[in-house]
Amino acid sequence: MSSREARRHKAERLRTLLETQGETVQGNVEHLNQGRYEAIERFDRFEELRSEARDIKENAIEELPSLLETLQDRVEANGGHVYLAEDAEEANRYITDVAAAEDAETLVKSKSMTSEEIEVNDALGEIGVDVWETDLGEFVLQVAEEAPSHLVGPSLHKSRDEVATLFNRVFEPEEPFETAEELTEFARDYLGDRIREADIGMTGANFVLAESGTITLVTNEGNARKSAVTPNTHVAVTGVEKVIPDADALQPFVELISKTATGQDISQYVSMLTPPVDSPTIDFEAPDAPLGSGDADREFHLVLIDNGRMAMRDDEHLKETLYCIRCGACANSCGNFQSVGGHAFGGETYTGGIATGWEAGIEDLQTAGEFNDLCTGCSRCVNACPVKIDIPWINTVVRDRLNREQTPGEFEFLVEGLTPDSEGTVDLQKRFFGNFDTVATLGSATAPLSNWLADLGPVRTLMDRVFGIAPERDLPEFKRETLTGWFANRDSTIPEATAERTVVLYPDAYTNYVLTGRGKATVLTLESLGAHVELARPIESGRAPLSQGMIQTATSLAEDVAADLRPHLEEGRDIVVIEPSDLAMIRREYAKLLESGIAERLSENSYDVMEYVYGLIANGANADERAEIRDSVVYHSHCQQRTLGVDAYTEAVLEEFGVDFVTSDVECCGMAGSFGYKSQYYELSMDVGSNLTDQFEGTDRTIVASGTSCTEQLSALFRQDVTHPIELIAPGGQHK
Repeated sequence: MSSREARRHKAERLRTLLETQGETVQGNVEHLNQGRYEAIERFDRFEELRSEARDIKENAIEELPSLLETLQDRVEANGGHVYLAEDAEEANRYITDVAAAEDAETLVKSKSMTSEEIEVNDALGEIGVDVWETDLGEFVLQVAEEAPSHLVGPSLHKSRDEVATLFNRVFEPEEPFETAEELTEFARDYLGDRIREADIGMTGANFVLAESGTITLVTNEGNARKSAVTPNTHVAVTGVEKVIPDADALQPFVELISKTATGQDISQYVSMLTPPVDSPTIDFEAPDAPLGSGDADREFHLVLIDNGRMAMRDDEHLKETLYCIRCGACANSCGNFQSVGGHAFGGETYTGGIATGWEAGIEDLQTAGEFNDLCTGCSRCVNACPVKIDIPWINTVVRDRLNREQTPGEFEFLVEGLTPDSEGTVDLQKRFFGNFDTVATLGSATAPLSNWLADLGPVRTLMDRVFGIAPERDLPEFKRETLTGWFANRDSTIPEATAERTVVLYPDAYTNYVLTGRGKATVLTLESLGAHVELARPIESGRAPLSQGMIQTATSLAEDVAADLRPHLEEGRDIVVIEPSDLAMIRREYAKLLESGIAERLSENSYDVMEYVYGLIANGANADERAEIRDSVVYHSHCQQRTLGVDAYTEAVLEEFGVDFVTSDVECCGMAGSFGYKSQYYELSMDVGSNLTDQFEGTDRTIVASGTSCTEQLSALFRQDVTHPIELIAPGGQHK
């Protein structure tokens, strides 16, 4: 399949999911998110416990071989059995052997993503064992013969009406099911019968305590507990990464998982079982006999799954995946997941941003590559994750590895030698967007001709065919006069010798070649507040190639930026950055690309432009000429501003200037840099952006946005110019 055909196929699949599941997924995820926000707001120790949980997981994975030995000794001392399965085949062979030895006819399961991973239901079915899922969501999917779409809510993509229609068709009740209560009551009674009849019960395990051999199950339904203790034989299936040292280590996870997964202060059921449990066996064929009259013994089998996990443990970049506690917060926080759900944003088993790490580790790179590009690197998931996993970096690393497996495409000759890719062969679409600085340099040098040519129908058709650039998307308009050109031809109004401070403005590619007005406004505003402004060299920060998984190219550019800014740092100058995604690059990603010393200095001395303006004003700077802003404003902040925690500074400055403004509470505009330009993702991008349309449709206020992506998306949604906040407050108004 050609790249163009693959893009068209992906677009069609996403369109289908948007139409069939999108509304239900978004409604359910919004409910989970609102609960998560409120639960965290009520919990003062959230950040403290995130750090504690992270440390526990880091140490547990580091000490995993030793913990596994301790766990095996303890479970066997308790009278249970432990089996360490190298892969899914070994695990299923052991489990089916247990079932055969028990002459089992039926088995009941509680929800377990690990059992989904090894496809144990199919293996048991092949030897004639009837398997019943007892979690309501999993039961719905079993009846529907569908795969889970979420780590916590497997049937998140199904509405109540869809479930009612399904149950009415399959079970043919005397009175059709209509309400959630009727559906739940039926499932409870139906599955209760299956549990009583079962020969074996199977559960997963959220956490396993090595010191005591205790299995911890965190659920909102009682079926996991019933499945574990009602049948005489209990099989627990879980990944080796679920092992932690002891009960003391468990506490932060129990506090965190309920809040981040479902927005509850604590889950309905936290079951700690040290099997084989000593509760009496039950003989359901003798209902009048006292409990314990059954003559069978309790039997317990703990099946620990490797299936690539120990190799992940030794992988510098995939290792963090093993810290995951399967709460699903990364998926819930993701704008793209909110629109299409886990049947698009997921692999063979796992869903959401963290799925890339899981699928690359337990399946292969190609499986992860099917959905990896749906992660746009916005980093909202990092703030949501209870163990602070850097999920965007895992996605970037996998993207980089996928790039290196690419074979030359049919149009490779068009760009061979023209782009500075350290990686060599990279998909042409990614190569184009990863080298936006080269495109912008050429576009600006030949403007306005380049802009005219780019808008011609045949050119747009060719760009779609070769690079997968959505024909529906307006292209950036390159300016012939760059910001650096404008700056070089003017005299500073604040000489360095008399200025209170010297500030270095970093000119990102869009500011230098496209949105030059915000760069000019920044210079004039900083000068009006008493600062002398120097302009750094216009070197791409590395954000563009990094977003395409081109890590070597990004590293090379980061090193060039660092070399250019190092002398300014040595002079004690602050660095001001206009584009939030570049600020995030400098403050966060440079720590992975550069030597620690320079990365830390750049991070500590770089500021968002509105953050810096706020700091100047708060420290007494008073502009001789202050803009009078009469327009009322709607403001949308960039996702990277929010994840960095600098979004509040823009609002504070607008308040200082007396602006009548309303701030959008929509987390994602949907553009996400190059993502919204790609033909296969255009419709998804616009669907995510429709939340902004719903919020601001018909507004007569000036639309203000901080980031390039937001500016472009809002312009497309509302068909009007969008202003950067620095342009709003600049002396003399906007500067084109």
